[in-house]
Amino acid sequence: MAVNINELTDSRDTVNKMLERFGVRFGVYKKGVFNEQLFPFDPIARVITASDWEYLEKGLIQRADALNRFLFDVYHDKKIIADGVIPSEFVYSSKGYMPECEGLTPAMSFSSKGYLPECAGVTPPGKVYSHISGIDLVQAQDKKWYILEDNLRIPSGASYPMIARTITRKVSPDTFRRNDVADNRDYARLLREMMDYVNGGRGLSVILTPGRYNSAFFEHSYLAEKNDMLLAYPGDLTVEDGMVYYTGLYNTRERVGAIYRRVSDEYLDPLAFEATSLLGVPNLMEAYRLGNVAVVNALGNGVADDKGIYYFVEKMVRYYLGEEPILHNAPTYLPYFKDDFDYVMDNLDKLVIKDVSEAGGYGVVFGSSLAPDKLEELRSLIVEQPRRWIAQEVVYFRDLEILEGDTRVERKADLRAFVVTGRQTSVWKSGLTRFSRNPDSFIVNSSQGGGFKDTWVMKQ
Repeated sequence: MAVNINELTDSRDTVNKMLERFGVRFGVYKKGVFNEQLFPFDPIARVITASDWEYLEKGLIQRADALNRFLFDVYHDKKIIADGVIPSEFVYSSKGYMPECEGLTPAMSFSSKGYLPECAGVTPPGKVYSHISGIDLVQAQDKKWYILEDNLRIPSGASYPMIARTITRKVSPDTFRRNDVADNRDYARLLREMMDYVNGGRGLSVILTPGRYNSAFFEHSYLAEKNDMLLAYPGDLTVEDGMVYYTGLYNTRERVGAIYRRVSDEYLDPLAFEATSLLGVPNLMEAYRLGNVAVVNALGNGVADDKGIYYFVEKMVRYYLGEEPILHNAPTYLPYFKDDFDYVMDNLDKLVIKDVSEAGGYGVVFGSSLAPDKLEELRSLIVEQPRRWIAQEVVYFRDLEILEGDTRVERKADLRAFVVTGRQTSVWKSGLTRFSRNPDSFIVNSSQGGGFKDTWVMKQ
């Protein structure tokens, strides 16, 4: 980045002030209290070469396509189970985390069931399940890329690099005149084209938000504005005769053809799932089952972004596409299998252990950091519940420069790529690069104090 330290400092401070002025915040519930905070922006962009991006793009499209095929299969013929590629218990016992409902009822935030039997036999428009896949990657020190996680329920974060780039263009227009960076303003177009495809002309496309006190409310409102879509609250939508309607000001009523929902599966329809939910739309599942409305992302996707299922994604690529995976998982072990169990038990002090039911950087334990008694306690938990855990080799991923005060320092960083699937699958030429502000931490999540930076995909 061809700017000096003073320019970097000035641009960082100006951009962060403008982000705060525009209300670019994220909310975190802690001990039952909702707190909003700034997601700190760093001005030193992550740079990805055109050749690296071409490689990533092919691998991400391949992975998203395989995951969509898997989701269709497990809710229909279940061939991958019948053929012994994935044990049935890994599908039917899948559970996961619901970040969009964090804090509403704290105990429920970690109780989301991944596989939804209510969705068996339901085919969403275009057979698309994961319309927006947020795939988290890291680049190791040898510059190889590894997939850390697939987020297929309600992946968030695209709005932050979108608005940061917009503000940075105003603050430092010469930066983009001097550097041949791919324009990231087409995310709204990709989203709109996908929504139009699954909508099929049935009616309005809306973004359904649970409300102001959701952790990602800024993103809901921002994407609604950028896509010229209505921001709907649960009370704005009703279902009559198997069709969804939006009731706006002055009691106007229009049919809804597609819902980009930011509400978790369990809370989406109180008549089909969690009866106490005030965030959902009664009888929405009926309209969805009848094919009268598209829901983005589809219900039941949690079965595919379970950390235990992650172990099998490379097998899915081979099984459904007949191809070798382009992008690979971090080396992962499943204690459910005896050989993997033995390896984990022998190397527990060297591995990263992850609880499959948690997210946001929680439930991640580095064996090397545990005292002997805590290591034995963890060992006992794995023995008792082998399905609950995965273990991974430590990937010493690449540090990126950030600006701390007036000094350049290096910190761990990951990349969330956004893959949009409608008529075809495309990868947004940008992404959310998150970094840790703790020099000793691999955890980059915003909920644990991380920051973010722009991601530059170079044109040449």
